[in-house]
Amino acid sequence: MTVTLKIKPEIEAGLLTQAKARGMSLEDYVLSVVEGAVFVKAHETLSAEERAAAFEAWSAGHRPTPPLSDYAVSRESMYEGPDH
Repeated sequence: MTVTLKIKPEIEAGLLTQAKARGMSLEDYVLSVVEGAVFVKAHETLSAEERAAAFEAWSAGHRPTPPLSDYAVSRESMYEGPDH
């Protein structure tokens, strides 16, 4: 389905800024916002199994990111810095 929206220039600029910050195109970002709104509404009416399936489908649409190292999530790394 194709939908055409008339968006105020200042709203478009804000959406574009948010899309760039997430490394996404404007179209992909707006689509993710719309899907997120539907996902929240669906959460209220779906069974637990349907919510789990919807979440897995939603999460599959995100780009993969490398896992954090053991050090990055260690207690030592939390207290590291100029004040310690």
